Amino acid sequence: MVFRNTLINVQVKNNMENYKLVLPEHLNHYGYLFGGNLLKWIDEMGYIAVTLDYPGCNFVTVAMDKIIFRKSIKKGTILCFETVKNREGETSVEYTVNAYKDSIDTGEREMVFTTQITFVCLDRNGNKKKLCKDRTTSQIQDEATDLNQ
Repeated sequence: MVFRNTLINVQVKNNMENYKLVLPEHLNHYGYLFGGNLLKWIDEMGYIAVTLDYPGCNFVTVAMDKIIFRKSIKKGTILCFETVKNREGETSVEYTVNAYKDSIDTGEREMVFTTQITFVCLDRNGNKKKLCKDRTTSQIQDEATDLNQ
């Protein structure tokens, strides 16, 4: 059995863990994980966290802090992405996303990448707006209906 693009989400308080299996299509010509794939996954993990933390809001990525690849990652590696909210502004939210490789032989976890990623909340016209906080379910549904029209 082959699993493709399998992602498991675990939401625990303000932290979230996701897992990703590194497959042959994720590798560069040297046989290691292509850095662009890791950055895409980091962005995706942050987006999932901010979207779950602020239902009904629309977010875009505006910044990623230092990009330093600490360790090489081979095919078959299981990556764990840990996402933690750092700070909340009026229109933006910052998270730390740590990427670890989990050894299937020993169970040990080693950090391979970390960054801070910032998302800004936008209205349907693409303008910054205040974060969606303390809203009722009906308000969230009304805004979602407006966006889909």
